[in-house]
Amino acid sequence: MDLLNNLALGFGVAFTAQNLLYAFFGSVLGTLIGVLPGLGPVATIAMLLPSIYALDATPALIMLAGIYYGAQYGGSTTAILINVPGESSSVVTAIDGYAMARKGRAGSALAAAGLGSFFAGCVGTVIIAAFAPPLTELAFKFGPAEYFSLMVLGLIGAVVLASGSLIKAIAMIILGLLLAQINTDVISGTARYSFDIPELTDGIGFVVIAMGVFGFGEIIANLGMPAEHREVFTKDVKGLWPTKQDFKDAWPAVMRGTALGSILGVLPGGGALLASFAAYTVEKKMKMRPGEVPFGKGNIRGVAGPESANNAGAQTSFIPMLTLGIPPNAVMALMVGAMTIKGIQPGPQVMVSNPQLFWGLIASMWVGNAMLVILNLPLIGIWIKLLTVPYKYLFPAITLFCCIGVYTLNNNTFDVYLTAVFALVGYLFYKLSCEGAPLLLGFILGPMMEENLRRALLLSRGDWSAFVTRPLSAGLLAAAVLLIVIVMLPSISKKREATFQEE
Repeated sequence: MDLLNNLALGFGVAFTAQNLLYAFFGSVLGTLIGVLPGLGPVATIAMLLPSIYALDATPALIMLAGIYYGAQYGGSTTAILINVPGESSSVVTAIDGYAMARKGRAGSALAAAGLGSFFAGCVGTVIIAAFAPPLTELAFKFGPAEYFSLMVLGLIGAVVLASGSLIKAIAMIILGLLLAQINTDVISGTARYSFDIPELTDGIGFVVIAMGVFGFGEIIANLGMPAEHREVFTKDVKGLWPTKQDFKDAWPAVMRGTALGSILGVLPGGGALLASFAAYTVEKKMKMRPGEVPFGKGNIRGVAGPESANNAGAQTSFIPMLTLGIPPNAVMALMVGAMTIKGIQPGPQVMVSNPQLFWGLIASMWVGNAMLVILNLPLIGIWIKLLTVPYKYLFPAITLFCCIGVYTLNNNTFDVYLTAVFALVGYLFYKLSCEGAPLLLGFILGPMMEENLRRALLLSRGDWSAFVTRPLSAGLLAAAVLLIVIVMLPSISKKREATFQEE
């Protein structure tokens, strides 16, 4: 009964005119920044933080939350239509979503992403409401050693995810980890690998690499093709809605992705990003029905699974932030900052001292997800119109928007030049048949891995055995080693090569 009473309180708060307005505004703005290449929820929320001084805490947090999960919806749109992931968690969606768009099935891909996201968002909201207290106990058990081991497992999973040579996949992850080292050391305060370039002392931005490798790299690769192969956007779109077979294929993937995202979203260090990668890996390992489209060539499960996972992960990542005051990702860190601005101490006492805020925010997530699916499904036809724009007009426009997006992050032309460098790198990867997704995962997890490694060694006074003497950490590392052994077995290796040759 307590849960029902709490939800009744939450919906009473969420359904006030002011809170509905801010939930709608946040959801729409989140979708827009997800769709526009180069922008993201971190930059947008950071820019909007000064505006919340004039708002009450509840509508302010409802609006910021709407921006976050709205961006998960919007990020898939550019990933599917133009192979430019609007969000890091949409990197995997681009693999099969863009292949579907090239085949004229962009409508089916967008609808699968939207419906899967709505279902996962609703489930994630229910999980927050029902299981927040016991799930936070799991997060309590994770120290720096466990976080590090979890990220190692995530990187090993990315090797399995990548098509082609294992050596190339490992090399891409290592390159991503090395690029992540270009920054200022937190402990000593000295610049690392900046080559006396002031702009590199803050590190390379994720958007710079994502835009260069995925956006511009794809454009350059297409420009190198004959005209008849290049004009993929002038093909007729076959339908704006998934077929019955698409629904049959997609729903099991949605269920699996939702379950994975709900679990991984609670754990700091991964959330929506690791959830989307894990969901895609799981889908590739599931048995394929006869005649099913191979992964990488436009399999709808490769869109529905990761999109469900990243939305479920985005919702459940609120659990450690609301109940422990521990931000599992950059957006949640900004949400903690917003709570502090409003004079609220994040942590277990929020549920007791501010029940209207806690349960109102949870109820608003369900309201916001309903708004998003109602908004986005009718907009599919408008997004599809992008595909009818001739290549010679569309791609210069994409390039312009990417450059504007990259520039506005820091108002710095150096970022635009750096993006151009990564565009050439992306084209080189294309020619060498190297996937960019493992590089991005390594780049994002690199700083978090290093931080948790150093913290774990500081706590253990330099004793490396701490990673194998702690049961949870040892279990995660054992799983990573087992995954490597399985992938390198001759029989599995041959099957893997055969699978990717078919694709």
